Amino acid sequence: MSSRPFINTKARISLTRNLPKPNMYVRMLEGEFAPWAFNEERAPLFRGLWREQVFKVAADHPLDLEIGTGNGYFFAHRAKARPERCLVGIELKFKPLIQSIRRAVRDGAENARIARYDAWAVEELFAPGELDDVFIHFPDPWEKKRQLKHRLIDDEFIEVVHGLQKPGSVIDFKTDSLDYFEWAVERFRRSPYEIVAETRDLHSSEWAARNFVTHFEKLWTSKGIKINYALLRRS
Repeated sequence: MSSRPFINTKARISLTRNLPKPNMYVRMLEGEFAPWAFNEERAPLFRGLWREQVFKVAADHPLDLEIGTGNGYFFAHRAKARPERCLVGIELKFKPLIQSIRRAVRDGAENARIARYDAWAVEELFAPGELDDVFIHFPDPWEKKRQLKHRLIDDEFIEVVHGLQKPGSVIDFKTDSLDYFEWAVERFRRSPYEIVAETRDLHSSEWAARNFVTHFEKLWTSKGIKINYALLRRS
């Protein structure tokens, strides 16, 4: 586990309760979807307790995480397709957060929850060994040189996630940015993970059949943009 101290997330993002003019999505987080969606103050209370207190399942029940759910197409698909596994999503922006959990709930998924939180502080939400599979799809590439420090995938973050996962679990990583992919793979290779899949053209690869294609992914590929993919296994 990383020695990096917990980030004071409350200093990085505006607290939901302090927003002067909450829009409809903020109100839905605090109201209609409160049983399934957790703000940045509620979510950390369940660190190490997601199975027991949130999902009401056994201690060995699979618990997966999607970091950055976006508009929630994959999130809802995954929850419905794998009802035998619990799924937590992390998303900062209110509109996509509500879109994600609303899609899952309206699809009848009972195994999905979502938290408004900063991915950099994921260890504030989960205890060591609490997670199974982790999905990181199309994170912000931060492609300008001065922005590289903002990229989510770095050595410390990988170490943190490794400590949160159970042995044998995986990280499922996709990006449309080749530059970011090369950056990430370089760090994956020197990490404790085993790379079991790696391609710079997912839709033409042997792993295409198992890939769920989102709305935006279809738009990118229709423009000739190739999707880069890596699957890592925690030994």
